[in-house]
Amino acid sequence: MDNHEEVREFLTSRRAKISPEQVGLPAGTRRRVPGLRRSEVAALADVSVEYYAKLERGNLAGASPAVLEAVARALRLDDAERAHLLHLAQAADGTDALTRPRRRAAPRQWKPHRSLQWTLDAITAGPALVTNGRMDVLACNPLARAFYTDLFAHPDNQANLARFQFLDPATRRFYPDWDLFADMAVAILRREAGRDPYDKDLHDLIGELSTRSKDFRTRWGAHDVRRHGTGTKRFHHPAVGELTLAFEALDLAAEPGLHMTVYAAEPGSPSEEALRLLASWAATDTAGEPLASTTPPVD
Repeated sequence: MDNHEEVREFLTSRRAKISPEQVGLPAGTRRRVPGLRRSEVAALADVSVEYYAKLERGNLAGASPAVLEAVARALRLDDAERAHLLHLAQAADGTDALTRPRRRAAPRQWKPHRSLQWTLDAITAGPALVTNGRMDVLACNPLARAFYTDLFAHPDNQANLARFQFLDPATRRFYPDWDLFADMAVAILRREAGRDPYDKDLHDLIGELSTRSKDFRTRWGAHDVRRHGTGTKRFHHPAVGELTLAFEALDLAAEPGLHMTVYAAEPGSPSEEALRLLASWAATDTAGEPLASTTPPVD
């Protein structure tokens, strides 16, 4: 992905989302563009119109942290969007070179360290899984394998939550709030594309989804980013029905770029009972083995 194009489209899309009224400016009657004008963003960021126009053309190289922060404030970026802007700036001027994952001559099989798998298996009250920024499921506990039964049932999904979301019809039933899950998936991939613009596997995934899914293409063009942290989601499991689960996503310090997500139900709720039933079913399923992906982690 071309960094200049990514910067240009991201800044333009953020500017279009802000109305003059939101920042205390008169709306006027002769606006030819949605949202703010470049000159208005420049004034809010206390930089010249020429300099802001240069930034919005994709030339972030050399922009100081103070300028980036001023632009973030002017565009009212949230934490995930601020981080995305910083990643784009680092990629533009090469300051991410020391932290960029080294290219490997050939993919190597990645397996969770036994202590990580022990930790996952020790979580018995809810699904727990480890993913990378591409949304590959790299490891999970037995309950997660039972929970995402449709994900693992079809080889075409390649144990990837984004492929599952956009290419597997089963998700329309599994995710009652399908559009919300779709927005989240694309925003997570967009954030990862800014964090590591040199990940060929990510580029290939985005190209595949863009080619095969109109729903993905439309959302990708919105340039929204998201940090997957905490919240509540609704599911419809084919075996146990409706569930409402809280989730927490944790970064793995020993494996930079990987995240553990743990789901839990409210104590005493029907969802907790449904998870108990699912756990009982998973315990009798002796065919499942701990998942090991052939996809290397994003460092």
